[in-house]
This record gives sequence, structure tokens and C-alpha cells, in this order.
Amino acid sequence: MSVDLGIPAVRNRPIATRRVSRQIMVGSVPVGGDAPVSVQSMTTTLTADVNSTLQQIAELTAAGCQIVRVAVPSQDDADALPAIARKSQIPVIADIHFQPKYVFAAIEAGCAAVRVNPGNIKKFDDKVGEIARAASDAGVPIRIGVNAGSLDPRLLAKYGKATPEALVESALWECSLFEEHGFRDIKISVKHNDPVVMIQAYRLLAERCDYPLHLGVTEAGPAFQGTIKSAVAFGALLAEGIGDTIRVSLSAPPVEEVKVGAQILESLGLRERGLEIVSCPSCGRAQVDVYTLAEQVQAGLAGLKVPLRVAVMGCVVNGPGEAREADLGVASGNGKGQIFVRGEVIKTVPESQIVETLIEEALRLAEEMGVEVDLDDDEAGGPEVVVR
Repeated sequence: MSVDLGIPAVRNRPIATRRVSRQIMVGSVPVGGDAPVSVQSMTTTLTADVNSTLQQIAELTAAGCQIVRVAVPSQDDADALPAIARKSQIPVIADIHFQPKYVFAAIEAGCAAVRVNPGNIKKFDDKVGEIARAASDAGVPIRIGVNAGSLDPRLLAKYGKATPEALVESALWECSLFEEHGFRDIKISVKHNDPVVMIQAYRLLAERCDYPLHLGVTEAGPAFQGTIKSAVAFGALLAEGIGDTIRVSLSAPPVEEVKVGAQILESLGLRERGLEIVSCPSCGRAQVDVYTLAEQVQAGLAGLKVPLRVAVMGCVVNGPGEAREADLGVASGNGKGQIFVRGEVIKTVPESQIVETLIEEALRLAEEMGVEVDLDDDEAGGPEVVVR
């Protein structure tokens, strides 16, 4: 059964014309071309601990991660790759530094892609032809991942520091080595911890090649700071059509990276939206505790993976308009709340019943949209939702 949602049609328009790039396949996920922008993250477990790594990958997958990267700093980690690549629900990228031999191990293990850093793999250039042949034979793409913190000393000497030009030159030089062997199944990243430098680097890179680009602000910092840096940088580039995959780098559990990345894409209209809570910041006009209402509604609907916009408003100035434009909403005041469903007032309830009523109506709309809802709360405190 289709439901007429109250979302303005403009939200479905692309934010910008996508930069034209070649498309590669990272396992089952298309990257570049006209493929949707995908969300990546990286495990924090010891890769050699197969069970812990697979458990974290499962958690990332449930949070919306589409591609995952695992670190391979040792032989034990390399030995674990076949089991991880085989059992992971999403494509696995092997992250290789310093030791070219692990590139071959990752390809043989069945990893969906390999990330190499041209700034810190000694004698790597001498192995490019061999790697290109192995990757080409296996259909495995290579991500050339340049980081400001590990830039080739030759380029640091030339430019004095990790400038946008230095980052781009490093990436394109490495690409040229692969191109000499006919290998172009490449994705590039040029990460910096400064969003301004990072944005400039990707703009320059986008002008000089047609490879798909993986966006990232490296070492972005703790959750709040890193979220702001990443949102600013990704928003600027994606609004120009630049970027094919993203990874939000936070000093926080990787699931939080995925949540932030997915929300950035949803906010830009680049990923189908899920549950969205619209709530006012509160002010002297508010006659209810908007903060608490919004948090309780969000907690009560945790796990409800349907495209619903729920407005929780605290006064009569903007409240009725926002509630009317949402799929579901409340305009509160004088100890009561007007409940709106798809633009119409369906009832007025006491303040004490606002949260309960919004949750009930949200679950009813979800069922109308073909989602089966188990009203028993799960461990996360929200309804269990199963798509029919």
C-alpha cells in the first residue's frame, strides 16, 4: 500500500550534477559513474581476531555501512583475510602499508579491493607491474590512498608541506605507474586533517582525472569535532558533484562513523532518508520541554527504518506549519499537543500523552508502508522492525 508522504518534491532532486567518473566494482558495490555514493568505515579490531572482526563488520553492516576496510599490518592479519572476506556480508578492503607482499596476500584471499599508500610502501614502485597483473587477473581494484601525515618525503621536500598540489601529485604519480601496465581499475583518496586543504585537493584532483574519488578528512578528531569537519568538507564537495564514496574518520566507535556518514548523505538527498526527527531548538515561546519530547520520541522509534519525518514542535509560531509539512508531527502549547498526520490534525492530546501518541501513529504509518512492527521493545529500547 502506498502512502502519500508529506515531503516536498524538491528533496528528491539531486543536489548537483555528478562529476563524470569511470565506474569500478568493489565486490558487489558499484563505485563511480552513476552509482550512488556509498558509506565506508574501518574496523578497530585486530584483524587476526577473525570472530571479533566479523562481529564488528556485522554491526557496521546493520548500521548502514556498505564497504569495510580492515588493517593488515602483520602476517597473522594477512592469514585471517580469507575467512573474513568469505564470511563478511559486505565487501572487504585490505589496508596495506609498508609491506607489498600483503597486497598479493589480500588479492589471493578474495578481498574486494586493496588500499595502498604510495607514501610509505618502500620499493613499492618496483612491484607495480606485478601487482597490476595480479589485481587485473583477479578483478580486484586498487585504492591509491594518499594521507597528509604519510606523504612521500620527495614531495614534502618539493612543496615544503602537505599542500593540495602535493597530495594530488602523489596520487596521480602512483596512478601513472599502474597506467603504464594498462591497469585503470583505480579509486583515489587525498586526505588531510584540515577540511579547507582537503576540499582544495579534491577539487584539483577532480579536474585532472576521471577516477572515482573516496572522500575523507583524515584524523578528524573526537566525535563532535570530527563530525563537523567531515560534514563541512563532504557537504562542500558533494554539493559540487565530487565524491563517490565517503568515510567519516572519528575517534569513536566505527558504528558512529557510519551513522554520521549516512546522515550526511540523507541530508543532501544522496541516500534514501530514514527516520528523521524535526524539532525546534526551543526558545522563550516554548510551552513544553521540547528537548525531552524529541529525545523520547527518537528513543521510542529507534530501529524503525522507514522514511518518516516526525516533527516535534514547541510553540504556535512555527509548530503548526512544520507539523503539517511532516509525515507526522505535533504542535504543542498550553499543556496540549495537536497531532498532525500527513498534513491533517487527527486529535489533540494532553502533553503527557504526546510521546505515546506519536510513537503509535508512527508505527501505524510504518505498517501501512509494508513494514511489520513488533511492538515488544528490543534491547536498544525501540520497536523491532521487519520488512515483509
